[in-house]
Amino acid sequence: MRCTCWLNVALNLLPQGYIYHKEERSVRDLLRKRGHLVKLRTSLILSLQNIVARNCGVRISVNDIKSIKENRVEPLLSWDADLDLTGTISKETIEFLNSRIRVIESTVEKRIKLKGIYENLTTIPGIGKILGMTIMLETGPIERFNRVGNYVSYCRKVSTRWMSNEKFKGKVNKKNGNKYLAWSFSEAAEHARHYDDYARAYYNRKMQKTNFMVAHNALAHKLARAAYHIMRDQVPFMPEKLFAH
Repeated sequence: MRCTCWLNVALNLLPQGYIYHKEERSVRDLLRKRGHLVKLRTSLILSLQNIVARNCGVRISVNDIKSIKENRVEPLLSWDADLDLTGTISKETIEFLNSRIRVIESTVEKRIKLKGIYENLTTIPGIGKILGMTIMLETGPIERFNRVGNYVSYCRKVSTRWMSNEKFKGKVNKKNGNKYLAWSFSEAAEHARHYDDYARAYYNRKMQKTNFMVAHNALAHKLARAAYHIMRDQVPFMPEKLFAH
């Protein structure tokens, strides 16, 4: 076993590991906690939407759930004491998570800023300051990725399907790579398809040929490729190049 491991290292068959800088490790972990809280908030919002839909036959929007000036959940569930309590607890928890997420964002923005080669990340549709800093901290030195394919694979934005003779043989390990980068580019894709014309047009073309998840992942894949070239070449985002085909 030892000989095999030594041979793998000698022949450069095993990828070299990367040890993150200690100075920025804590703020990276703080941003990871923000991502965790965002996921919790999303699950609560979806749960509350389903409760309202099942019991009231209407769909309540995310903005109505998050509304601070007016409680738009209570009137829908007030006719039943148990449902009313469920809605109240859900809304209060969502508001608490909102406040904690804002605290983290404010702290991170004071602690760290996008560095030189990462400054143009926010020119990518769907990527703002927080996602830009998340991508910067999770990526580390872009030079450690020799090709764009290596980076996109590290972001978990390539297919894990194993094909042989044009037949599906299974999937390889989907947990390889960085789950936080995978989440970041998925978030960016969701924002981009709503607010950017080029991204929306590309997404719609994919939707005509396939389903939602494939179209969403294809857009996230595109954005990850764009991020690699932007960080490596230190250039702003150019939609005509990314969405030309």
